[in-house]
Amino acid sequence: MVGVELDMVVKDSLKALELYENIFDIKRVEVSNLPRGENEVVFTLYDVRFHMLDENPEFHLVAPSPEDPKTSWVNVSVPDIKETYQKAMDAGCTEVQAVTDLMDYGVSNAIFMDPFGYVWMLHQVHKEVSHEERLQLWEEEKKKK
Repeated sequence: MVGVELDMVVKDSLKALELYENIFDIKRVEVSNLPRGENEVVFTLYDVRFHMLDENPEFHLVAPSPEDPKTSWVNVSVPDIKETYQKAMDAGCTEVQAVTDLMDYGVSNAIFMDPFGYVWMLHQVHKEVSHEERLQLWEEEKKKK
């Protein structure tokens, strides 16, 4: 088998799975039910495979935290950004950037941090804007400054 998966270390993968299932349409692949520190969860989100492991310093698996987040994030394009973002807020996530409409670029986006220290960016595409058009818009905005 070949493929790519995103791996994440969290304090408690079973609690993280529960949180993500409240926000996104998650499909479980494998979920263990072992003592905390030994669990792992595999799920897919829009056909992308994620593998979460419980924090276990003995195996050098150290989770980020809200006080010490890491500089990577998961970017998810969703069908309804306001609904998804509200689910995240209702589930105890922290707002980093509220839903922001960038209609010239054809998108809305938002950013939140989950209680496990991971940052998630949401996108909703309202209309296709080519790479060239986006570059032109960017250059025009720079000239205005």
